[in-house]
Amino acid sequence: MIHPDTELRWVNSTVGYGVFATNLIPEGTIVYVKDQLEVSISPDNYLILDNNYREIIDKYSFIDDKGNRIISWDIAKYVNHCCNCNTMSTGYGFEIATRDIFPGEQITDEYGLFNVEYEMDLSCGYENCRKRLRITDFDTYYKDWDKKLKKIILKSETVAQPIMKFVDKETQKELRTFTSTGKQYKSVTHLRYKPEMALVNAGMKMNGNGKH
Repeated sequence: MIHPDTELRWVNSTVGYGVFATNLIPEGTIVYVKDQLEVSISPDNYLILDNNYREIIDKYSFIDDKGNRIISWDIAKYVNHCCNCNTMSTGYGFEIATRDIFPGEQITDEYGLFNVEYEMDLSCGYENCRKRLRITDFDTYYKDWDKKLKKIILKSETVAQPIMKFVDKETQKELRTFTSTGKQYKSVTHLRYKPEMALVNAGMKMNGNGKH
């Protein structure tokens, strides 16, 4: 679910559509939550689909820590990448504004956190544009991303959070622990898809609901 103060707009023929702020969204605001309405496609189900469906899924989804492809039910799926992004995914599963986002400004994201499976050219137009999104970006930049996000997440209690109610209770508890104590920060590494863990979980299910 995307923040309510947003709308879909046409950007250009190269990029297509993008999501734009309709009001000020302050730094530290939760901008996206992977809620219970999102469409989740498992790795097995993805493999049995024909290429026509895979192309659509690849365009509009991201891969979560379990290897599932997540497609947003609302306009969140149109958020574009920018190397000078104003929102980022966090280890808590939601995305947060990394600086103030002003009315009329496009909301952009860091695709390097999305467990990308193939490289793609980038054209952010910013001096710090990496020019290419690489599979290794997660491992290359996660420490820098964590350093930045730690400071921003601590500000999350000082701003209005209209979609906090869609964050699950356990995650809200983890968030309060960090914001109140400055300890037990949840790193973006929790977003990293680990195929070996997926195999372990699958094996546990086959043995009977995770019990031996």
